Amino acid sequence: MSVLYSVLALAITLGILVTIHEYGHYWVARRCGVKVLKFSVGFGKVLYSKTNKNGCEFAVAAIPLGGYVKMLDEREGAVDPELLDQAFNRKTVWQRMAVVLAGPAANILFAIFAYWIMFMTGVTQIKPVIGAIEENSLAFESGIKAGEQITAIDGKAVTSWQGVQYGLLKRLGDTGEIQFLTDTRKNYSVTIERWLSDKEEPNTLAEIGITPYRPDIPAILAELQPGLPAEQAGLKSGDKIHTVNGQVIEQWFDFVDQVKANPEIALSLTVLRDGNKVNLTLIPAAKKAENGEKYGFAGAMVESPKLPDSFITVQSFGVFESFTKAAYKTWDMSIVTLESIGKMIQGLLSVKNLSGPITIAKVANASAQAGFEAFIGFLAYISVMLAVVNLLPIPVLDGGHFLYYLIEAVKGSPVSEKVQLAGMRLGMALLMMVMFVAIFNDISRI
Repeated sequence: MSVLYSVLALAITLGILVTIHEYGHYWVARRCGVKVLKFSVGFGKVLYSKTNKNGCEFAVAAIPLGGYVKMLDEREGAVDPELLDQAFNRKTVWQRMAVVLAGPAANILFAIFAYWIMFMTGVTQIKPVIGAIEENSLAFESGIKAGEQITAIDGKAVTSWQGVQYGLLKRLGDTGEIQFLTDTRKNYSVTIERWLSDKEEPNTLAEIGITPYRPDIPAILAELQPGLPAEQAGLKSGDKIHTVNGQVIEQWFDFVDQVKANPEIALSLTVLRDGNKVNLTLIPAAKKAENGEKYGFAGAMVESPKLPDSFITVQSFGVFESFTKAAYKTWDMSIVTLESIGKMIQGLLSVKNLSGPITIAKVANASAQAGFEAFIGFLAYISVMLAVVNLLPIPVLDGGHFLYYLIEAVKGSPVSEKVQLAGMRLGMALLMMVMFVAIFNDISRI
């Protein structure tokens, strides 16, 4: 069922963002007097279509991995003489530039709108209070202490763990120092060198040696994943793990540590069920970590613990302040996305961090289940990424078309069809390669 929900979440997410992107192209094209023949959300078999009074077919297709706006163009077929003035290729270079930029611009505007709504309705945050520092870690060596609350990363104020992780993610692949400021008014410096450049989906907090504060979590099972070791062992929702191989389990993470340390090795469990002790045998399945080592997993979950109210804040802002914050957030996300792409090109960030539709589907599903705030924030984030990637000067992308038109504006004549065709082939090959790597990474994570 979770797979179905993920597919549905992917379709909704891409459906919204692709519609916004393509509508940007459509709206500006119509304002420039271009006749639009088709507006499609998705590719492949048409599931639904309707033609408006201007002769444009609006369609929803079966494969929700993109979309397109087809315009009247002499380069794609014969055009009736009376419609020549509505052909895209007959428009001025400035109008054509406006049309290709309109899609990414629509995504940027949507991101600002989404963040604006989020900031006005209120953002729930967990205060970044440190629960523990791992010995001999980067944080340990810098002197950071458990119990302190992080208030700034590299001079930028943070009020939540999300803000801390975002600040650390910006430093992936960097060499230098990460500056931490805490509520004790102390400054700490963590020295890094090509930090986590070879890591896939790095857990920045764990890698630096910081564990967020978390309340005690009793080892009481809430949910079991069908067909996985916990269910196969006979465990049930509501069971409390009492002992593992005779060792008393006080907290949930004591049980997790035992499972992880014993892949494919039988564990003798004693659980408390309805006031009675029940003996069971659990054989954790094995997964491979990034370093090639095996670790165990059981497919059992507990209910999310409730943090004390003193650790949670809800921030909301007025109409104008929310808009300013939304615009800044969108700008910041755009710069970080560009920097990440640059780091991958330079080899400072592993291409293993590329994600494809499978990962997007899983994150979309998780965001949707987490509530309105998480989902609209996810939509804004993906919308920014879609805009930035589309603006890259790669033929077949909007940025590639814009580059051609910019050259045409400078030299006074269009780029030759031979050059455009060669660029198209190169661009398609590059995109296919990137998509292959992204999907390969998705499958590897599964």
